[in-house]
Amino acid sequence: MCRSVTVRQAVLAKNDSLAASLRAELTTRGVTVVNMLSSPGSGKTALLELVLRRATERGVRVAALTADLATENDARRLARSGAPVKQVLTGGLCHLEAAQLRAHLEGWLPDGARALFVENVGNLVCPASYDLGETLRVALMSVTEGEDKPVKYPTAFGSAQLVVLTKTDLADAAGFAETEFTANVERINPGVEVLRTSARRARGVDDLLDRVLAVCDGAVPHSPLLAAEHVRAHGHTHGEEPHEHSGQESHAHDHGAVGTRSTV
Repeated sequence: MCRSVTVRQAVLAKNDSLAASLRAELTTRGVTVVNMLSSPGSGKTALLELVLRRATERGVRVAALTADLATENDARRLARSGAPVKQVLTGGLCHLEAAQLRAHLEGWLPDGARALFVENVGNLVCPASYDLGETLRVALMSVTEGEDKPVKYPTAFGSAQLVVLTKTDLADAAGFAETEFTANVERINPGVEVLRTSARRARGVDDLLDRVLAVCDGAVPHSPLLAAEHVRAHGHTHGEEPHEHSGQESHAHDHGAVGTRSTV
């Protein structure tokens, strides 16, 4: 028997407890947390910038917290939307944890915000195992990443309550077989909605915002089977799937650590 399994379960159990507490606290304040997972280069930041801008234009108060190993580039891009944005530098950690999110929200989250978008670290493995207290988990991938990505990363796509396909304007050029992709998504996460978007063409932006606002208004998100299994068993598949990192970061895997550097 591998003793490390027990350690991982303990770490996730603590995280899950903190996440549940944070979710309840933010729900009381009327804030819906949207946890966005994707690999690097999926177009997540470009799409999120448009969603934030559209929300601001519609008079909806939203905010965003973006996590990266280094640089404040994404925060600068997202701030162009006019929404409050905060950058979290993880200092080498490949994911966010609930304790980190709580620490960075302290005294920062604007009053009246209906939704907080969390742009997780670009990585489809590590972040997938950590509940951040979100009400809506979104897994994104671009048409240039291959139709089989959902089955390669079943935890990320299997725990998502919404799947977003990005860069659809490049589908023909990339030879993307959407039918095969949607079949793979359905195989991993039966019944989950796949939303098609293109930041370049500004397609699907309002659709994504509408899905988020519906949850803010009380709509019940899709219930993925994998998430239910995680709650029951604190299962942790980290290490069982191939890791996908940006190639620049260190990879200490100090999952118990919550110390981070942050900038506003």
